[in-house]
Order: sequence, then C-alpha cells, then structure tokens
Amino acid sequence: MAPRRSNRPPPPGYDVIEPVIEALENELRDKVKESNVNKRNSESIWPVHQINWQRTRYVYDMHYTYDKISRKVYDYCIKNKIADAGLIAKWKKPGYERLCSTYVINPQNYKFGTTSICRVPLKDRGENSKTAQDPTTGCLGCASGKNAGPMNIFGNKYGQNLAAVQVARDVRMEAMAKRRE
Repeated sequence: MAPRRSNRPPPPGYDVIEPVIEALENELRDKVKESNVNKRNSESIWPVHQINWQRTRYVYDMHYTYDKISRKVYDYCIKNKIADAGLIAKWKKPGYERLCSTYVINPQNYKFGTTSICRVPLKDRGENSKTAQDPTTGCLGCASGKNAGPMNIFGNKYGQNLAAVQVARDVRMEAMAKRRE
C-alpha cells in the first residue's frame, strides 16, 4: 500500500490507481537513496522531477482523459500531494499541455529572464541545440504543438504514458475474456 499522507482512508475507487502509485513511490524512494557518483549535481535530481511528472500525468490522464477514476479519488490525490496541483493547472491551459515541470517556465530560474530550452520547439532550435536537455529536469522538449518535441519528453521510462498503457491493457484483457466465453 502506498504511504498515506493523511489519516483518512482513500475513497472508493482508489484501488484502480493504487498499484501504479505505489510502484512510483517505491521507485522514487530507491532513486533518492541511489548514489550520485559519476553524475553531475543537477543530474541527480532528474529522477525526482521525472517521477513526479509521471505520477501526476497518470492521475491527470486517468481522471480527465480516460475517466477511470472519480472526482473524489482525483481530489484525494491532489489534497494528499500524490499529484502536483500546480502542474495540472498548467496542463489545462493552452500551450502547456506537455509541460515537464513548473520550474522550467519561471523566468527567475534562468539567465536573461527566459524559460528553459525544453520549452523551445525542436523545429525552432539551432543545430547544436537539437539534443539539448533542461539541466534541472532532464527534459528533451515539452513544447506544445505538432512536432514540437519528442513523444517521450524525458527519453526514458519516466516519459511513458502509463494511463494509456493501463487502459489499453484493460481493453485487451476484456477482449480476451470475451473470446474465452
């Protein structure tokens, strides 16, 4: 069971997302404990940003895209900080649908009052910055729009769309069960 951040039990329906949330919590714990040897200082926090993004995207997609969890479960996840409310608020705005972190859009975090390189569409980048990653999150490109960035914004397992995988697996399992009948 995933660590609860409150004394109240989760609402009915939380069991739909609990295994994935628990797995991501365990992975985050392992990554925090992992050694930082042979890594740049900024690289050592990439997994924290990336797992937070994946956990938040999973809850967001399960509620808004696939309607697999109720509003009560969604609110429980927000209230208990399982999902990042600030990031979800940005995803609802046009132009921020693929945002990797709220850190990358804050101009105070970057020189010259700009945003991160990952917010620049790949087609608008120069040749030497096509493969550039954000130094804080490890994002390859989270700009919105057609062909603005890679489908997997982190280029690793943390950029996967877990909700789509789970929904496709459920549909496949239902189809297999119908064929057996």
